Amino acid sequence: MAKKSMIQREMKRKKLFLKYYNKRDNIKKLIKINKNFEKNIELQQELQKIPRNSLRCRKRNRCWMTGRSRGFYRDFGLSRHVLREMAHECLLPGIKKSSW
Repeated sequence: MAKKSMIQREMKRKKLFLKYYNKRDNIKKLIKINKNFEKNIELQQELQKIPRNSLRCRKRNRCWMTGRSRGFYRDFGLSRHVLREMAHECLLPGIKKSSW
């Protein structure tokens, strides 16, 4: 189980990303369109005022049951430990233990 503070931090990052997504996108479009150097500098400064935790790359995939960040399977949204336990209990459709 991950620490509660780490899970809360991820939730905060997700909220910030959703809050500032449109603003960041609009500023980036204006920078590409604009050809005035001084105006571009102003737009870059405005872009830098947006919190860093609102960036998409700051988000970390976490297991929805345990909050574990490593060994994450995107298809299920689970970590490898929980995936294995649920597969053994036949809670995941189409998953069975391989043997050869």
